[in-house]
Amino acid sequence: MGTWFSYMWWGGDPDVVNPVSGLTRREIHAVQKSWAPVNANSFATGSELLRRLFNTYPDTKEYFKMVRKLPEEEYSQNPQFKAHVINLMTSLNLAVNNLNQPEIVAAMMTKLGESHRKRQIKEKNFHELKEVIVKLFIDVLRLDDATLSAWGKTVEFWYKHIFVTLNSPEETR
Repeated sequence: MGTWFSYMWWGGDPDVVNPVSGLTRREIHAVQKSWAPVNANSFATGSELLRRLFNTYPDTKEYFKMVRKLPEEEYSQNPQFKAHVINLMTSLNLAVNNLNQPEIVAAMMTKLGESHRKRQIKEKNFHELKEVIVKLFIDVLRLDDATLSAWGKTVEFWYKHIFVTLNSPEETR
């Protein structure tokens, strides 16, 4: 009965790897469960994420003209900064919540790569953001190794699709 119950609970074998995302149902569950407290106060989390990004990699602030010349304590007063934080966190939330539909997430990430290519964001900047996210999650959520590994695979899945359009020349698309 344990196997049958597990199959019903997970909607299939929890350890089968999805060929599109590279994630198992168990890993998706871990990512989604650990995301809930992050998303509970998404504006504060997103603001902290961008603050940490700007402090760790000051050159990335140049991509954000709305705060380029502002002191850190004034970021959250800027309507454009607020809008970007909301967009960032909404995109992340949609990507996390739809991991069970990886084709949809892949399409979302492809569009994200395209929009960031137009702004001349580089792959290096995404890797820097990943570093900051991982550090934030370790500091704030104290994730276990399995969940941290699941997040790593999730971000790699996202980045694979972001980088397809981010790194493609405009005329070939």
